[in-house]
Amino acid sequence: MAPRKNAKGGGGHSSSSSSGSGSGSGSPSTGSSGSSSSPGARREAKHGGHKNGRRGGISGGSFFTWFMVIALLGVWTSVAIVWFDLVDYEEVLGKLGVYDADGDGDFDVDDAKVLLGLKERSTSEKTFPPEEAKPPAELEEQAPEGAEVQNAEDEVKEQIQSLLQESVHTEYETEDSYHMEEMASQDHPNDVEEMMHEQERSDPSETARDIDEPQQGAEEATHQDYAEPVYEHSENEGIEISDNTIEDSSIISEEINVPSVEEQQDTPPVKKKKPKLLNKFDKTIKAELDAAERLRKRGKIEEAMNAFEELVRKYPQSPRARYGKAQCEDDLAEKRRSNEVLRRAIETYQEAASLPDAPTDLVKLSLKRRSERQQFLGHMRGSLLTLQRLVQLFPGDTTLKNDLGVGYLLMGDNDSAKKVYEEVLNVTPNDGFAKVHYGFILKAQNKIAESIPYLKEGIESGDPGTDDGRFYFHLGDAMQRVGNKEAYKWYELGHQRGHFASVWQRSLYNVNGLKAQPWWTPRETGYTELVKSLERNWKLIRDEGLMVMDKAKGLFLPEDENLREKGDWSQFTLWQQGRKNENACKGAPKTCALLEKFSETTGCRRGQIKYSIMHPGTHVWPHTGPTNCRLRMHLGLVIPKEGCKIRCANETRAWEEGKVLIFDDSFEHEVWQDASSFRLIFIVDVWHPELTPQQRRSLPAI
Repeated sequence: MAPRKNAKGGGGHSSSSSSGSGSGSGSPSTGSSGSSSSPGARREAKHGGHKNGRRGGISGGSFFTWFMVIALLGVWTSVAIVWFDLVDYEEVLGKLGVYDADGDGDFDVDDAKVLLGLKERSTSEKTFPPEEAKPPAELEEQAPEGAEVQNAEDEVKEQIQSLLQESVHTEYETEDSYHMEEMASQDHPNDVEEMMHEQERSDPSETARDIDEPQQGAEEATHQDYAEPVYEHSENEGIEISDNTIEDSSIISEEINVPSVEEQQDTPPVKKKKPKLLNKFDKTIKAELDAAERLRKRGKIEEAMNAFEELVRKYPQSPRARYGKAQCEDDLAEKRRSNEVLRRAIETYQEAASLPDAPTDLVKLSLKRRSERQQFLGHMRGSLLTLQRLVQLFPGDTTLKNDLGVGYLLMGDNDSAKKVYEEVLNVTPNDGFAKVHYGFILKAQNKIAESIPYLKEGIESGDPGTDDGRFYFHLGDAMQRVGNKEAYKWYELGHQRGHFASVWQRSLYNVNGLKAQPWWTPRETGYTELVKSLERNWKLIRDEGLMVMDKAKGLFLPEDENLREKGDWSQFTLWQQGRKNENACKGAPKTCALLEKFSETTGCRRGQIKYSIMHPGTHVWPHTGPTNCRLRMHLGLVIPKEGCKIRCANETRAWEEGKVLIFDDSFEHEVWQDASSFRLIFIVDVWHPELTPQQRRSLPAI
């Protein structure tokens, strides 16, 4: 191997140079000691003895000779160790890789400096260009730093939780349905012998995903692109807004007892036993299994795959060999970004768990990973079946039940998820993960007051999986609806934790670094031609809207996102997620023809184009849209003289007929309709002007 050649070359050079220097410096000494009868020799002997004349110690020449002998022995011993491969240096370096602190993949002087506090930890992470401005990337996936020592049971919760972000985000502006975003590779249970206390973490950005291969079935949720982040927070994102409505926000740390990120990081992890992955037979072939596993850990995936495939061929009943093959397929799928290879891994995990005499730990790890990878591909029903089997096999493991609840949520089966979390809380009433999810379900069922203590206590627990923007979002929203002023303190904490861009801007599906301000002018958006066209043709747009209202009121559908405190609010949609509603446009053909030329709105897959009618006595709760990737235009069509107003952040405005208002609906906004007649406006969503053409093409629809 290459290191051996280098070592032999270095050893040979060292020995020859040492011999040369030994000859050069040793000759005079040897000559000197050889002439013992000379005056110089007598003087040297005299200086080497004691003052009383007795001989003692070692002469200078003898000392130097022994020194050279020992030095040469050391050199040749080093050469022999390398030559005969007595030490596997690559394995040693691989183990030291656990202490890689600067993210370069190995342990070196820079890592030592970081660990000693002499150098700051590097924040650079290998990512793919998610959302073109990203990457959490979860991915993109916000990749984890190096190899972290974690509690294995906690780790499971984090794995599942980070898989739960945006599967199919509907047109809803709230987050009342459980979504999955970036089904990226999470904490990867592929470091078998050291897993659960020193686990290699796979890069979430390098997840297996073939963009050209949509993975959908009649029973499966649509799966979004893996590059979509839950939230990429930038310190430069957002603007400074006067939080005049937030009282006592400076004492939030005293009133909200949530462990800080630093405290959570400083908490020493509880070390778990290494999983037992070898049955009696596998222990007899441990050397072969270890050799194949070393290849995989060194990143030689293809070689490791061949090695494990050979082991499976030789020992078809070996669970460990089959599990190693599944891990290699999993790794290879990430490397090649291939769904086909990932599907093979999913099946091989199943085979490993189904073999006779498969160790309990191996069965659990195999099925957990199978479920995660099924979710990544959007195979929610298959993942749910795997989770159900896990719970049947390990009924006392509450973390698996928590994962099962998540599986039901991803399927939209909130009732089944609720039963699971009730069962968990009956057994472990302080389970923070179960609490936040149970509170989430209660709020989705409009049991606002009941949801608050579960969400609050769950977040305060600091348990893995509870520090999620959606839970801060829903807790604050629930508190606002019951008049609890602590809502903004929780929003502030969510902002401090990086879940929200600011107290006001609380969207969860974002692109990092976009200009953020509540209100915009047409010139700032760059869409002046669109604004001019809307304002120039506002009467045409109004008349077609009124005709639809008069002829077919059924086309205006009631708002069903649970945003109204009271009143009557309906909408008639022409474009949704960048797709034209042909039937709807038959009712407003001129309006649709007018908009066709403006791709910034008709092609906005994170927005809508629609008429909105609101009747007197309506109040819309403070809320935020789902993403910062769009701006929203309101064209006034029928506006009562007074009583209608909209607040965005801390500024309130009113509509005017024939005029366009533009705001960023990822900021908190609220609407009142206290007039004596209906209000009709035309809503036109446009891409945020700073998004690139590539981002506009690749961002998943919302």
